[in-house]
Amino acid sequence: MITVLRVRNFKRFADTSFTLRPLTVFTGVNGTGKSTVVQTLLLVRQLVDLPGTEVVQLNGPYGLALGEAEEIQQRDLADPYIDIELRSDELLEPRTYKFEVPQDRALHLNVRDSQVQPLPELARSGSGFTYLCAERLGPRDQLTVSAGHPDYIGVGVQGEYTAQVLALHDTRQVREPLLSSDTDTTQDISSLRTQVEAWASEIIRPIRISAQWPAGITASTIRFHDLTSFGLSDPLRPANMGFGFSYALPIIVAGLLTQPCDMLIVENPEAHLHPGGQSKLGRFLGRVAGSGVQVLLETHSDHVLNGVRLAVAEERTLAAGDAVIHYFDEDTLGSTPVEITPRGELTTWPKGFFDQLERDLGRLSRARRGR
Repeated sequence: MITVLRVRNFKRFADTSFTLRPLTVFTGVNGTGKSTVVQTLLLVRQLVDLPGTEVVQLNGPYGLALGEAEEIQQRDLADPYIDIELRSDELLEPRTYKFEVPQDRALHLNVRDSQVQPLPELARSGSGFTYLCAERLGPRDQLTVSAGHPDYIGVGVQGEYTAQVLALHDTRQVREPLLSSDTDTTQDISSLRTQVEAWASEIIRPIRISAQWPAGITASTIRFHDLTSFGLSDPLRPANMGFGFSYALPIIVAGLLTQPCDMLIVENPEAHLHPGGQSKLGRFLGRVAGSGVQVLLETHSDHVLNGVRLAVAEERTLAAGDAVIHYFDEDTLGSTPVEITPRGELTTWPKGFFDQLERDLGRLSRARRGR
C-alpha cells in the first residue's frame, strides 16, 4: 500500500508530501490541488500501459487534460523537471519517477529513466486499478464494450464498461467483507449482480438490474426494474431512472470487484445523489477500504465524509488509523491533514472546512432577528 506521495515542481506544488492511508480523502477549496494529486498517480500509471516508454501524455489517457507541458511546471527553473516520489509498505526506499519538461509547446513529458518500475499498487490490471473521473457517463441507452480479455476489464474511467462487466461477471462471488448490510444471510446472494442490486437499493432506492451484452453487437445495455406491490416493473431505461444511478453504479461495481491491495480512485462520488445516498456511499467506500483496498476520494461532500466517519465509529468496518483527510485551501501550498478518532470525531477543524452550514444558519438567524 502506498504510504507517502511526494510531488516536486508540478503545478502548484514546489515540494509537497502527502500521507496516504487505506482511505484517503482529498477535499477543500476549488483549484487548490486536489485533482493535481490524483493526476500525479495517473502520470505514473502510464508507465504500466507502455513499458519502457520514453514519454507520458498530458492529454487523453485516463481522461487527463493538462494542456501543454509548460503550463504544469513550476516557473523559472534552471533544470525543468517534475519528480513524483512514492513510498510503500513493501519498499525500504522510495521510488522516484523523474520527468523532463520539453519546450516548444509539447503535449507530453519525457521520462528520464524508463527502467524505474511503477509500484505494484499502480500496476494492477482490470479492477485491480480503477480510476473513475468526475465526468462519468450519464444515462445511456447503450454503453461501449472493451476488446480486452474478459478477466481484465474494469468499469472504465467514465464507467463506460459497467454494463459489460456486469454481463460478463454476473455470478462472480463478492468477498464477505463487502456484502451489503441488508444481505439476508440465510440465502446465497453473494454474486456480483445480487450485491450490486443490494447496495444500489440501499444507497439509492430498491431496484433490480439486468445487464446484457447481446451477441453480434459491439455495445452493452443496462435496464432497471422497480420493485412494486405487483412484483417487478417493466424494464426502465437509464434515462428514466435519473443521473444518480448512472453515476453511482460504476463505483459500486468497481468496489465490489476489488481484492486486497487493489487501488480505487474516485472523483466526486457524491455527484447527483441525495444527501442520504451520499452518506451511504461513504460508508460503502469505507467498508471497501477496510477490506484491504487502497481507496482515494476527491470530494466536496460533508455527507460522504460523515458516511466514512460512521464506517469508523458505528459500523467499525474501517479502523480510525486507516483513514486520513487532506484539506486544501488557498493559503496553504499543500494540505492540512485531519484524522478521524475511533469515536468518529475529527482531530482538527481548519477554517473553511465544511463550515458553510453553520455560517449560513448563523446569517439566517441574524436575518430573522433583524426583522
